Amino acid sequence: MKPILLLLTLFFSIQSYTYSQPAKTKTMSDTTKKNPLYSNTDTSKVSISDDEWKKYLPEDVFYIARQKGTERPGTSKWEHYKEIGTYYCTACGNALFKSDTKFDSGCGWPSFYEPISKGSIIYTPDHGHGMTRTEVQCGRCKAHLGHVFEDGPPPTGLRYCINGVILDFKKAKEAEENYKQQ
Repeated sequence: MKPILLLLTLFFSIQSYTYSQPAKTKTMSDTTKKNPLYSNTDTSKVSISDDEWKKYLPEDVFYIARQKGTERPGTSKWEHYKEIGTYYCTACGNALFKSDTKFDSGCGWPSFYEPISKGSIIYTPDHGHGMTRTEVQCGRCKAHLGHVFEDGPPPTGLRYCINGVILDFKKAKEAEENYKQQ
């Protein structure tokens, strides 16, 4: 009986650690306004230390982006969001996904079946937590975004399961106006 209780305790401890996240300290607008690296048009690679990132990112974004954290399922404001536009990396402003590739997967996180371009995402093997998965990172700043799975809808059959904390969103008209101004 004791080994079973020990295993259950260990399991729930790991689960609570995996899904824990620090409290928000700043708003998204604070993130993008105070971050000189944030740009929706600059495609140059961003490579700075975690100490530098800490200066620009709120605690919850830093936790996901730089420490490969995971937000609790069902807590993202983007999970059921239906506006038309583009999703960007909150850390650097890189375009990641168009809203027309978003779908309701029921997994608890925003899901997409295709990135905006081949270079917008980096794929890396992830063998953490006793699983074999493919991690997806921002192609510009290497922020941890989430994971990709092969159980998505046509036409790709892929499901990009993304932490909402690392996503920024601009409605189609707003994004177009910003592009014209630059």
